[in-house]
Amino acid sequence: MNRFVTIVAAGLLATGVAHAQGVTEEMLAGDAASGGDVLTNGMGRDLQRYSPLDMLNKDNVANLVPAYAFSLGGEKQRGQETQPLIHDGIMYITGSYSRLYAIDAKTGEEIWQYDARLPEGILPCCDVVNRGAAIWNDKIIFGTLDARLVALDLKTGDVVWRDKIADYKAGYSYTAAPLIVDGLVVTGNSGGEFGIVGEVQARDADTGEMVWTRPVIEGHMGTLNGEESTMTGELNATWPGDMWKTGGGATWLGGSYDARTNTLIFGTGNPAPWNSHLRGAGQPTEGNTGDNLYAASRLGIDPDTGEIKWHFQTTPREGWDYDGVNEVVAFQDAEGNDRLATADRNGFFYVLNAEDGAFVSAAPFVKDITWAEGIDDTGRPIFNEENRPGDPSEAADGAKGEIVFSSPSFLGGKNWMPMAHSPKTGLFYVPSNEWGMDIWNEPISYKKGAAYLGSGFTIKPNYEDHIGSLKAIDPNTGEWVWEAKNDAPLWGGVMATAGGLVFTGTPEGRFVAYDDETGEELWSFQTGSGIVGQPVTWEQDGEQYVTVISGWGGAVPLWGGEVAKKVNYLNQGGLLWTFKLPKQLASAE
Repeated sequence: MNRFVTIVAAGLLATGVAHAQGVTEEMLAGDAASGGDVLTNGMGRDLQRYSPLDMLNKDNVANLVPAYAFSLGGEKQRGQETQPLIHDGIMYITGSYSRLYAIDAKTGEEIWQYDARLPEGILPCCDVVNRGAAIWNDKIIFGTLDARLVALDLKTGDVVWRDKIADYKAGYSYTAAPLIVDGLVVTGNSGGEFGIVGEVQARDADTGEMVWTRPVIEGHMGTLNGEESTMTGELNATWPGDMWKTGGGATWLGGSYDARTNTLIFGTGNPAPWNSHLRGAGQPTEGNTGDNLYAASRLGIDPDTGEIKWHFQTTPREGWDYDGVNEVVAFQDAEGNDRLATADRNGFFYVLNAEDGAFVSAAPFVKDITWAEGIDDTGRPIFNEENRPGDPSEAADGAKGEIVFSSPSFLGGKNWMPMAHSPKTGLFYVPSNEWGMDIWNEPISYKKGAAYLGSGFTIKPNYEDHIGSLKAIDPNTGEWVWEAKNDAPLWGGVMATAGGLVFTGTPEGRFVAYDDETGEELWSFQTGSGIVGQPVTWEQDGEQYVTVISGWGGAVPLWGGEVAKKVNYLNQGGLLWTFKLPKQLASAE
């Protein structure tokens, strides 16, 4: 038992919280249509982040008022990127430094808290964040910065089981919310800047026993029920020599599940090192394309066996750190076709066929893209070869290759922050950033647990009046329906509702509701710190609630260069804000 667990039985009696019931596959499958709880990351395993609730709407959102604020406490106030889960009147949130809290969803009173005991020497790339947990049966499961997975009892916070995802001393970590499908808890891994190998793992959610593993870099062997299964890809088909052994491709954002095709969909990060010339991607040869599969890709995976069903690589020959991990959202297009959508870090918004991941269309969702002239009919980029950072081996001193200005920056046209889709409007609401970078390559060799980049960079804003840009995008045409600009970079999630609202937060601390059709700002609230978390909404006792966590941090202040200086006045925090629409104001205008 961890030392932060409180005496729960008395707390439950005092708060009136109901006895937690076991969460089933049927409940998880119906999460997107349920308004009384939030059981999955993405408010549905399709990751649409859309609520069917319309009690709160355009006419009455001005009456939304704070219900409570819950402090994460202590001195651990770093980036807070969690998405809350709500079940049986209890809210579960994760915090920086691998903490997990259970609180009364109506009053904000703490029920229990769990703190992972993190070792010295952990190597998180991009702050000590955690993006959420997963609920199964009577357990809540989340990952820790030292690349472990922990299952806790929903009622008490006691540890039920724990397991090791990978070796943190080799640069592995874990920050994403797990995904649960048919009793399997499915996870990725983090650490792409340390020469790790990306992998997807599936365990029995009740026991923690490993069922299958699927490395995502060609040449590595998967496993099924404790034995070797199949090799990922074909050895040395797109990787030269032994580079595949430390090939990157971290699956650090987690995945989605498309029930229509019974497919897990995971994005894979940058190949390692960033210096593309070392991986044969700078100048492909007849025998090796330099695509470095399956990095910077989306993979469709069989949830029963871990076999790769299909792949789509958004940035082959990757050389700018355009991770391909951005979430893949299952939806139907205007003609009723089953589709998948993803807004890639490379600046293009892609639509794929749900059945086989085949390319359907792509369009820019940021204003300035320099690395490619466009996307061809097969989905492959039309490279601007002059915009590839230079090969240091060709430089006079061999210390630094030619510097180029590339847009978007390596932090992406969109980074981890999830977009939302409204089936009501048919639009996607994409949090994007307009920035570029000076980037160059340097010599590098792999050393276990050390940074493995081989590049240097300086990020710069592309415009004086804004960096952040929330865009409403029509997936059928790629057109932008509206845009809401923001001075600082956007780094938080987005939620759409049947009430015609789009919610998101800003680093300046504003939690904002927009009109989903016009982009008009309808309501805002100052939370006191930057918002890099993910909003949710639910109904309880006839009232609609909205929750978001506030707490500035994440990758921008650590990696942002000139951009980070622009927002260095922002205060860190650690407050979970919950708002509600009171019954007596639900019909008032």
